[in-house]
Amino acid sequence: MKTDRDLSVPALLVTVLLWASAFVGIRAVGDTYSPGSLTLGRLVVGAVALTAFVRPRVSTLPRGRGLLLVTVYALTWSVAYNVALNAAERDLDAGTTALIVNIGPALIALLAGVVLKEGFPRPLVVGMVVAFAGVALIATSTERDPTAAATATTTGVVLCVLAAVFYAVGALVQKPALAFVSPVMCVWLGCVIGAVACLPFAPALVGELRAASGEDVLWLVYLGVFPTAVAFTTWSYALRRISAGQAASTTYLVPAVATAISWAVLDEVPAALSFVGGALCLAGVAITRLRPRAPDPVAPGRARPRR
Repeated sequence: MKTDRDLSVPALLVTVLLWASAFVGIRAVGDTYSPGSLTLGRLVVGAVALTAFVRPRVSTLPRGRGLLLVTVYALTWSVAYNVALNAAERDLDAGTTALIVNIGPALIALLAGVVLKEGFPRPLVVGMVVAFAGVALIATSTERDPTAAATATTTGVVLCVLAAVFYAVGALVQKPALAFVSPVMCVWLGCVIGAVACLPFAPALVGELRAASGEDVLWLVYLGVFPTAVAFTTWSYALRRISAGQAASTTYLVPAVATAISWAVLDEVPAALSFVGGALCLAGVAITRLRPRAPDPVAPGRARPRR
């Protein structure tokens, strides 16, 4: 009898590798494309790449609540996240950006406490404090290290945190959306809806493509096909099978991979204190995932000893 194999782990490993490369690609073309036009270009390429697999028909499109959830996912993650991220990487190197953005899993836990009424246990509060201490350290790191790859600005760090917020909202909304559509359909719709929302950036994209080198055009195509079309599909596949928190936790690996690729491709290395700040960010996120220890059960008929 044929069974449906769970390929969540290999799917997430593909996601980690391709998302890490996206930080490098965005940094590589930051001087060629403006944040909005780069977002539009990625989404158009991603939508075209996925159309052959989706084969959209009116009967397969979501309606009602399903369409609303996919639309919110598209506007927060496909559009707002990417615009904020693209703008941030004009001031920050790829590795540092990845370190800050990956406070996203902690923000997912925080939003779950508000939206899903899961409360705010002590590990969540402590972890958030530690993570944002790491963000603050990163914000001042390159001011103390003149040999750093990029000059960190307050604006760049704030944009990274904003991108992390949009990432967290997008992941939380996408999880229930996947109950209405398949992973590949969800990503395709996210690209299409996002591209429509980004149409005001079309004139800028056309002008920038005319002035772009062949290498910059290839980077745009790469970002649209692999980190967008492929990686978001593998992410959605895994997210449909595991919790948003479990899926987001695998992105702890992204900063290390992004830093390694950035060093090899762009010859960029974050400031020394950025690594310390990044470690605090990841430690804080890990703390938020801890669960309070349950009290020891008392056997029936046996009273607790008095002290």
